[in-house]
Amino acid sequence: QVQLVESGGGLVQPGGSLRLSCSASGTIFSTNSMGWYRQAPGKQRELVARIASGGHPNYADSVKGRFTISRDNAKRTVYLQMNSLKPEDTAVYYCQRLWPPSDYWGQGTQVTVSS
Repeated sequence: QVQLVESGGGLVQPGGSLRLSCSASGTIFSTNSMGWYRQAPGKQRELVARIASGGHPNYADSVKGRFTISRDNAKRTVYLQMNSLKPEDTAVYYCQRLWPPSDYWGQGTQVTVSS
């Protein structure tokens, strides 16, 4: 059973940066495709970035050029570097194992962008 623990969220001013981390266990991490989702109040959860087992990234248009997803297989960790943050980036951020598919969700980490 995969388990995921997100960390690194917080309160940041518009234009600021944060780096989220997601530590995985119970899975062969190096072979997994991983993703970062976010869910804002009253909105559906959306996939903002994904990274294949080989390291190839993909991004939602809303974060392209501002967010960078990366992974460290030795540490079994996936990261989300978020730059030029906007108030509309405010949400709870979750990581997820995309392949093989999993319905497990961690507790998420809150990101609030506000002056």
